[in-house]
Amino acid sequence: MWFKSLVGRIVIICIGIVAGLTIGIISFGPAFSSPSDAPHYPKNLNGQTYGSNTQATSIETEPDLILAIGVDGTEGYIKSVDLNGVMPKTPEEALELQRKAPDIKIIPLYAVDGETVIGEFKIYKGYPKEIKSTD
Repeated sequence: MWFKSLVGRIVIICIGIVAGLTIGIISFGPAFSSPSDAPHYPKNLNGQTYGSNTQATSIETEPDLILAIGVDGTEGYIKSVDLNGVMPKTPEEALELQRKAPDIKIIPLYAVDGETVIGEFKIYKGYPKEIKSTD
């Protein structure tokens, strides 16, 4: 009946704590993995990555060719650089680029090779709308 002694109780408690920590680390370790794990995209013959950008966490993790539907319903790819344009260096430059942006920008829709144009993709400028209260 060694487990009734103080030393026996301490040993059993320590074993329980170690077992619990071990199980917790093994079970929840993947949940705390690095968010820098970028999606892996296939590459075409030109070395460009392609696919949907739904798993991208930033512009840097988007594929080179982003899956899109053209104006006539054709499925193809748009180049990330065409979609995102020039990245501004200052907030003032961002506001100026936004002010000068056309209401509708048309960019090419490509086949998976990233060279063959198969259609057009339209980007519409968003306008904020004022919502009036009915109070």
